[in-house]
Amino acid sequence: MGRLILGIDIGTTSLKTAVYDQTGTLQASAVTEYSLLTPAPNIVEVPCETYMDSIEAGLREIERKGKVRRKEIGIVGFSVQGETLCLLDREGRALGNAIVWMDNRAGKQAAEMREKFGDELCYRITGQVSFEANWPAEKILWIRENEPERFARTAHFVLLEDYVIYLLTGKLVSEGSLLTSTEYWDITTKRYWPEMLEFLGITEQQLPEIRESGEVVGTILPEMAERLGIAEDTVITTGCLDQAAGAIGVGNIRPGIFSENIGAALAICVPTRKLTYDPNRQMPVHYFALPDTYMMHTFTTGGMCLRWFRDNFCREEIDMQRVTGIDSYDLMNREVERVAPGADGLICLPHLQGSMAPDVKGNAKGVFYGATLKTTKGHFIRAVMESLGYLICRNLEAVSDMGLEVKQIRTMGGGSKSEVWNQIKADITGKELNVTYSSQDTACLGAAILAGKAAGVFDSIESAVDSMVKIRRTYVPDERRHAMYVRQYAKFKLLFEALGKVYDADEADPV
Repeated sequence: MGRLILGIDIGTTSLKTAVYDQTGTLQASAVTEYSLLTPAPNIVEVPCETYMDSIEAGLREIERKGKVRRKEIGIVGFSVQGETLCLLDREGRALGNAIVWMDNRAGKQAAEMREKFGDELCYRITGQVSFEANWPAEKILWIRENEPERFARTAHFVLLEDYVIYLLTGKLVSEGSLLTSTEYWDITTKRYWPEMLEFLGITEQQLPEIRESGEVVGTILPEMAERLGIAEDTVITTGCLDQAAGAIGVGNIRPGIFSENIGAALAICVPTRKLTYDPNRQMPVHYFALPDTYMMHTFTTGGMCLRWFRDNFCREEIDMQRVTGIDSYDLMNREVERVAPGADGLICLPHLQGSMAPDVKGNAKGVFYGATLKTTKGHFIRAVMESLGYLICRNLEAVSDMGLEVKQIRTMGGGSKSEVWNQIKADITGKELNVTYSSQDTACLGAAILAGKAAGVFDSIESAVDSMVKIRRTYVPDERRHAMYVRQYAKFKLLFEALGKVYDADEADPV
């Protein structure tokens, strides 16, 4: 069987560890949850030690299940959330908490950068459509302007993947799929952007060495091997952005495939073999996990909308889950099935924390429009599901405007568990939607494939994907329902546009 491969997916509120054999068969997995610290508006942090503690806890849980011995693990790869920033001193110790990607404290700094460089130059150099508060460059400038002592003590500014690899190997390295959205990395040269570093007041020496995804960094430090209980000669490799790992894990590595992931966020990914910009400057361009390839990638916190609705308005379903063991989301699915497609005209804008690309509107809010005396809880749930389908459709529209053809959609994440939601997405987009056998573990599988290729287990990423990723079910769009959804989608876009002035007025005069 050979040495086992550990794929680690470091998410926003949980960390998943999954162990695979060299055929890509899942042997065991575990999920460790952690909480976000939100001490003030726009502040989102996590203690840096949380992440390694969670890896350790996950490995203990895997061994407790009895299917895998940790000592059999010999290769480690990563799938990691983007934009989360850690500051290290000269001894490599964390200076304060990790600043999570959702953190929006740096609005003023984003405006300063926009005035200095302009959003058009930002797009051409970094691939990101505009300067925004959640990118690492803006956060570094915020630290410089608001916490000068901490800024002066910082020897290294690193992303979350870089930090974990540093703890495991003692080496500071990073890679393009994570660096793309820092706004201090040049996607055209694959080097740091000198003018931005000068503006931020930092140097290349304070940033990690640049590598490709899926490269061997080195073997694990003896003390870390002992702490985690894995083999002392374990190979540590560079990973990639979680959405890039998910795309690999769902088989989205060739033109014509569009992958979507509805979890805490709705994220989409469309790989391309050449650097392609959106003429409308709406669709961000990211570096992909395969060398010299790229991906159109967007995300929005709209994916949280269904959980928000469940937690606040579906107490009956939550209580029933405790009594019967039936998942509360499955109970919600049953209510959706009783409501006609289109939710009898009820439309949801799921922007509970603003709207991101391709329609960037940071001050957008959530809205339900079209409620009548006929409207039930099932209508609201269906409207939320349909709203995420409309956002997928909007991203497909933006990708099409760039000349990129999409023939099929592959779905992953929590949203892919719902059969009714999968059919809604197929009907709205008019595209076949495929669910793979690994749809709930795609990021870990993608990380394991990258790591296995780096360690010489697989000849290529393509061959590994072809042998490991299999379609479990295909959802075919219904032509009649699609025609109805085309009309509803037009209203969805019109509603968002019409509320633009209301959003701006609300920001200028908040309640």
